[in-house]
Amino acid sequence: MPHPLMPKATAVWLIDNTSLGFDQIADFCGLHALEVQGIADGEVAVGIVGRDPIANAELTRDEIDRCEKDGAGRLVMLEPEIDLQQRSSGPKYTPLSKRQNRPDAIAWLIKFHPELTDAQVCKLVGTTKPTVVSVRDRSHWNTPNLKPQDPVSLGMCTQTDLDSAVQAAAKRLQRKEDRERRAAAKAAREKEAALQAAQAAHAEETTATPEATAAETPAVAPQPEETAESEPTSEDLPDTALGAALARAGVATPESGSENSGGDS
Repeated sequence: MPHPLMPKATAVWLIDNTSLGFDQIADFCGLHALEVQGIADGEVAVGIVGRDPIANAELTRDEIDRCEKDGAGRLVMLEPEIDLQQRSSGPKYTPLSKRQNRPDAIAWLIKFHPELTDAQVCKLVGTTKPTVVSVRDRSHWNTPNLKPQDPVSLGMCTQTDLDSAVQAAAKRLQRKEDRERRAAAKAAREKEAALQAAQAAHAEETTATPEATAAETPAVAPQPEETAESEPTSEDLPDTALGAALARAGVATPESGSENSGGDS
């Protein structure tokens, strides 16, 4: 949908000269509803002179009257008589009078939207990364005098651009948190699986140890009891052996002596 050549100036005129709602004006001018409300409150587009869309052949009075009666209606822009080329996206130009407020706008973005990356801040404010880094780490030469100011109110970006950047940063953080959560869950599962495997291995080792010990130990046969051998005495010797020994020694045995004494008598 085409938008007026000067959106903020057109929004100023519509706020001052019509009873249209903020949503209707924002939709026609390509602005955010909060930005239009800021213009109505005098916080945004301060000093901008209103631009009549009727005189510039962008709207008709009938179209304005129709939307004033229907709060849900949307303004339809007239077909331009000449072909207006939209400005292509490129490096953002900041007027000389606003360049001194860049550090203030950067400080505001860092304070209220810390999720924005340096590249996003650079794109919104139209500055360089070293400037953003110096403001972020408080090494900027004018750090004590910085006063955070809304870049939308300074005219450095639109509320739509700011909201789009914030939503993109929020989605990026959400994806990062999801990746970290999945990685943590995966690490926990791997740790639990390793613990269960270690416990199972320990249980198998404990069960197998007694069986292996019993298999490796040889069976010992019972040894017969050894009886002490006593030396034989003369009484235990057989009579023949004793008699033979005594005969050789020339000693008579008691039996032979008694026999000899009986024969003599």
